[in-house]
Amino acid sequence: MDVASSEIFETGTPVACRSCQARHGVVCGALSNAQLKELNRHSLRRKIEAGSEIIAQGSESSFYSNIMRGVVKLCKMMPDGRQQIVGLQFAPDFVGRPFVRESTLSAEAATDAEICVFPRNLLDRMIAETPELQRRLHDQALNELDAAREWMLTLGRRTAEEKVASLLHLIATHAEPQTAISTAFDLPLSRAEIADFLGLTIETVSRQMTRLRERGVILIENSRHIVVPDLDELERISA
Repeated sequence: MDVASSEIFETGTPVACRSCQARHGVVCGALSNAQLKELNRHSLRRKIEAGSEIIAQGSESSFYSNIMRGVVKLCKMMPDGRQQIVGLQFAPDFVGRPFVRESTLSAEAATDAEICVFPRNLLDRMIAETPELQRRLHDQALNELDAAREWMLTLGRRTAEEKVASLLHLIATHAEPQTAISTAFDLPLSRAEIADFLGLTIETVSRQMTRLRERGVILIENSRHIVVPDLDELERISA
């Protein structure tokens, strides 16, 4: 899109949406200016503290949301009460499953986060009216399926070092803006949560983090702040 047409396009865009990180995401990027205005009239931005639940497993939700800031963890509760982290979502990901009211997972803020909440019925109508939105949501579902298959490979075949490196690379490339070769972020998960997510023990996670630090692949500051000097090297180890 050239500069002139971009300016014309943004002129009709609600002011609150113009600087929004989700503006060109799966949902909002497929909507017309008129649809964005309608969605904006019924949307609400919410700040969520780390550890707060956004959607409960088995509950009927009347809203969807876009992640504006922070990290959200998706969890599955087993019948005996055990819980497993099954995924992470980052800005500007879409939270919710269209046309299915009862959530099969719980969504919880892993860090302090901000989300844009909008009514389920309104977006369901827009989905039915907008083929481009249908296509984008379909593409997102396929991408999530590919990511789940890749994570199955990580859990089933990769070494402990590769597992930890894979998770760090995932967070490094999604959680915070990065430079061409390096990035820095705060771990959104505790060592215990990382261990559960990767199918490892806490001791193994700590040992692999120490090994990566000693090799200069990562720098660890204040126990949870991670600096990755060379993303390509971290990716090489994870693969």
